Amino acid sequence: MSLNRWNKNYLLAFVDSHIINYPSPVNLNYFWSFGSLAGLCLVVQIVTGIFLAMHYTPHIDYAFNSVEHIMRDVNNGWLIRYLHANGASMFFIVTYSHIFRGLYFGSYMHPRGALWNSGVIIFFLMMGTGFMGYVLPWGQMSFWGATVITNLASAIPVVGESVVQWLWGGFSVDNATLNRFFSLHYLLPFAIVGLVCVHLSLLHYNGSGNPLGINKNVDTISFYPYFYVKDLLAFLVLLAFFSFFVFFFPNTLGHADNYIPANPLVTPAHIVPEWYFLPFYAILRSIPDKLGGVVAMVAAILILLLLPIINTSEVRSSKFRPIYGVAYWFLVSDFLILGWIGQNPVETPYVEVGQVATVFYFLFLLVLIPVINKVDLPVARVEEVTRQIVELIGCEEKDIISSSAKSGIGIPDIFN
Repeated sequence: MSLNRWNKNYLLAFVDSHIINYPSPVNLNYFWSFGSLAGLCLVVQIVTGIFLAMHYTPHIDYAFNSVEHIMRDVNNGWLIRYLHANGASMFFIVTYSHIFRGLYFGSYMHPRGALWNSGVIIFFLMMGTGFMGYVLPWGQMSFWGATVITNLASAIPVVGESVVQWLWGGFSVDNATLNRFFSLHYLLPFAIVGLVCVHLSLLHYNGSGNPLGINKNVDTISFYPYFYVKDLLAFLVLLAFFSFFVFFFPNTLGHADNYIPANPLVTPAHIVPEWYFLPFYAILRSIPDKLGGVVAMVAAILILLLLPIINTSEVRSSKFRPIYGVAYWFLVSDFLILGWIGQNPVETPYVEVGQVATVFYFLFLLVLIPVINKVDLPVARVEEVTRQIVELIGCEEKDIISSSAKSGIGIPDIFN
């Protein structure tokens, strides 16, 4: 009776179908909580950002002091500022985990190509939002980071210099630049919210993936109360991890030079972006040509859009792709190496290591993924995969066949 009352109201029926009784694969594990954690981080960033904007002054003469005013004079301003600054790092930690989980379990494969690509676009906007937010405190790293990154547009043939001056709003990084970055930094999170809604719509249209990579219609249960408990535990773990940095090491993930007011006449000895940009910054520095470096850095993100197209595997999960399952960890190691290279000076041997790591990054995503999927062991055969599923989820083979028949799919289609 209560369910009927829910379904008579459009909004309540929407909540019921998309949250409470949303059919979720029975074998989801905690790796599937990273998406919910990313949503939580987005809410934290928007809420704390709105409160910070109430006291921040986007002017080169007052920006640095307004941040210090928030820290020292505004009630609990230090907490809001540290939540926002460290929240950005938490957001990227969760997002990188979400992306690499998707790479391991084949979340980019049909029919979830559009879902994967919407996530890549969200990630791209996150990078832009994070960069502009880094400029706003107007410390040394803020100013010189903005100068270096915006200058990259000058590598564009013919119109490069005009584009740079348009970005700056003048002939150098100045007040107009800071105002524009503040406006865009405030606006883009709401654009991300819109794309997140699209992302969730695509997720619920195609259904969630699962560790085995089988069709979601084979065995599902409602999201509530079974999986909200897993997400709740993940929330609490993230909260503890987040609080550890906010209350004990609030400046560890930042750069000390950003507590020095911006000075156009004094260049820092070593200009580095925030840690979550370091792998892509390393790719930028690994290419000797300026234009080539810019193209490679942008391509390192946008290349993820090609994965649904160049994929050649008919089986999603790496549990049934042993060669790819091993090669995947080389990609993870390579990404960590790029992050380490990005924080080191541009000198031997860091330059050479960065170049090798950059080549491997593109080689893996463009060449090795389709090749490995072709030469991987033939574990995608229906009989063997069915046997392994029986062992993993403890049901009878006839039950899988029966479930697939009821849902209108054949055994080979279970993995598509």
